[in-house]
Amino acid sequence: MKKEYNFSNSIKNPYIKKLKKQISIRIENDTVEYFKKLAAEIDIPYQNLMNLYLRECAAKNVKPNIHWQ
Repeated sequence: MKKEYNFSNSIKNPYIKKLKKQISIRIENDTVEYFKKLAAEIDIPYQNLMNLYLRECAAKNVKPNIHWQ
């Protein structure tokens, strides 16, 4: 291992904006099971599927249609 390294010609990580943030969220079992089943059908991890869906909603500025009774 070198005593010193020269980083003067290095570049910033181009993927830094794509990093994911770990969060804790409460989601109903039925909702999780729905995404797990759908993810299994298309052969991707269910958390990736949920992220893709939420990212698409954010990109399209989708707002929930909530009616309180």
